Amino acid sequence: MSATGLKGREIRLAARPHGEPRLDQFALVHTEIPEPADGQVLVRNRWMSVDPYMRGRMNDAPSYIPPFRLGAPLEGSAVGEVIASRAPAIPVGATVSHFLGWRDYAVLDAADATVVDTALAPPVAYLGALGTTGLTAYAAFTRVAPVRRGDTVFVSAAAGAVGSIAGQLARRLGAVKVIGSAGGPDKAARLVEDFGFDVGLDRRQGSIGARLAEAAPEGIDVYLDNVGGDHLEAAIDAARVGARFALVGAIAQYNATGPVCAPRNLYTAYGKELTLRGLLVNSYFPLFPEWIGQAAGWLADGSLREEHTVVDGLEQAPAALLGVLRGANIGKMLVRLEVE
Repeated sequence: MSATGLKGREIRLAARPHGEPRLDQFALVHTEIPEPADGQVLVRNRWMSVDPYMRGRMNDAPSYIPPFRLGAPLEGSAVGEVIASRAPAIPVGATVSHFLGWRDYAVLDAADATVVDTALAPPVAYLGALGTTGLTAYAAFTRVAPVRRGDTVFVSAAAGAVGSIAGQLARRLGAVKVIGSAGGPDKAARLVEDFGFDVGLDRRQGSIGARLAEAAPEGIDVYLDNVGGDHLEAAIDAARVGARFALVGAIAQYNATGPVCAPRNLYTAYGKELTLRGLLVNSYFPLFPEWIGQAAGWLADGSLREEHTVVDGLEQAPAALLGVLRGANIGKMLVRLEVE
């Protein structure tokens, strides 16, 4: 089909936040969609992801990924249908994943789009368990902080996208006890009931350090950190000698406007000879075939459970991001896009 006259919408960054973002710092803009050039495809986005790391990109500060530009559309993972193609390798009708979310339509180079197998799994799975979410958990527990048979494992923000997959994976890799933290009694209960954790800790009920010490009196061997702050401090205190930490996120400080007070016990990590290693998922993209080759089968037979929190409409994407930062989601937060 021709893109001539096609109109769409996109979400742009209108202002940089100081502290927690506000809805008026995003702008919904109507745009005309250009024809794809040679080697490009035009994608009608069906689903997009919102993730905690996007908060950091709203700041104009050096990081591992460039900040969002003021007045420009935001970016993030999305899946959609190719509706026009000038790239022989990607035909019209293919379902692709790419990084130009936050818009109804995306024009992008074929090299930046990945055709996904919808016979293997539904398209949304490639934003969750079969996407960078699942890959993060897999890289954390097989490469960065490997789980060994008999380990006790702690996962923070365990009801979220990465955490809910990680807990199940830790069990599969031989952990003898898997402990997770989440915000609220309902979420903590679901860790045990739905995601196979042995213990679900409600981070809102007293000191996380005291709760973790009670749940793992003999200590922990592996920690996947999505939170930072008091959770990282608690994990250091609870760690056994030689424990391994995968530092994935620090959502506790993303909206901070001043210095963060924790962890205050990093020196303890010296005496325990802990390994604290950061994880950037893009460094592990070569593992995608290995991970999808295993995880697709687990999804199909039901032994790996993934959950989505779905918000409808591109115009609701900013509210969905704020919801993620407040812990409103269980599993992956997704936006189902409605094309005008």
